[in-house]
Amino acid sequence: MKRRSVISLSAVALAAPHVAEARAAAGFEGPSVITGNLPVYYERLRDELTFPLAWSRTRHPDFRSWKRRARAQFETLLCEPADHTPFRPEIVDEQPAPGYRRRQLIFNVTRNSRVRATMLIPDGPGPFPAALLLHDHGARFDIGKEKLIEPWYDDTRRASAQAWADRYFSGRFVGDHLASRGYAVLAVDALGWGDRGGLTYESQQALASNLYHLGSSPAGLMAREDARAAALLSTLPEVDPHRVAAVGFSMGGYRAWQVAALSDHIAATVSACWMTGLKEMMVPGNNTLRGQSAFYMLHPGLYRHLDIPDVASLAAPRPMYLTDGELDPLFTPEGIAVAHAKMAAVWSSQHAGSRLRTKTWPGLGHVFTAEMQDDAFTWLDGHL
Repeated sequence: MKRRSVISLSAVALAAPHVAEARAAAGFEGPSVITGNLPVYYERLRDELTFPLAWSRTRHPDFRSWKRRARAQFETLLCEPADHTPFRPEIVDEQPAPGYRRRQLIFNVTRNSRVRATMLIPDGPGPFPAALLLHDHGARFDIGKEKLIEPWYDDTRRASAQAWADRYFSGRFVGDHLASRGYAVLAVDALGWGDRGGLTYESQQALASNLYHLGSSPAGLMAREDARAAALLSTLPEVDPHRVAAVGFSMGGYRAWQVAALSDHIAATVSACWMTGLKEMMVPGNNTLRGQSAFYMLHPGLYRHLDIPDVASLAAPRPMYLTDGELDPLFTPEGIAVAHAKMAAVWSSQHAGSRLRTKTWPGLGHVFTAEMQDDAFTWLDGHL
């Protein structure tokens, strides 16, 4: 009968202290392979990303053919098919306000969801330039569209929304301010916010996992819904379909340039406080590394093909305004600078450098103040 030998790992370590060095030399990591929510080899993975489909690296001599190819690749990674369900909009409430009308309408944002939206329409005959307003994340789910248009229909939400406006927008409701400037504006809740609520910060990861299991994704669904909302807005009789903008702050800023990349209904974009290079974002300590909210801005596999500013550049050469505060804790100055430079090169290559405006505000953080808004909307007036 053979005798079994039992060898303890600790004994091996004592007898052969060179084992740890040999393992390291062979490419094995130490006992801790996760640090700060990153694998210890994250830099190797990051270095592998070369963004081969970026305009600067493409072999396509024609910009339009590059856009078709790059957008097609982007769309295949949304995990959510295009949706052509009839909108069937229905006005359910309309109230007068100084200089404009307040409206609630419901429509089919997808084949699976009929949602309530809020809209402001300037007084007068129209058709008007319009803005699709895209709300932020903010880990605040009881209000969505109400972050941007004052909720005249709900006193509880009005109090929450005013506190939000005070914190980020110098006390303004961005949508009401745009309506006073002559824009028709529309705001819709993303899945999980406002009327479509029920989400908590801790449950975001579970929702994302379940959507992935069901063949969808939170980011892909939101992207498709935003494109649908842009299409609806362009069909409304009060709106000039050739003068529709996308406007958003924070996650809404991400959504603004994303919908411009996906939808030809968007003629101009104002994006506040969401732009960076991917590699400069994936660094220890960055907010994205916490997961949770990142799922709304994550398309698995996309960055094997395109960097974040490459995706936004699919909107070129249409006008785009990007702004942020220099003290924004969510994005490194290096990431913002890299992204702006990449995008400037794309717009310039199409002889449209003047249509891209990037501005970083000294001394400000993650906010969209009245001064920042006035600068952005004056720019928008000039293009729409």
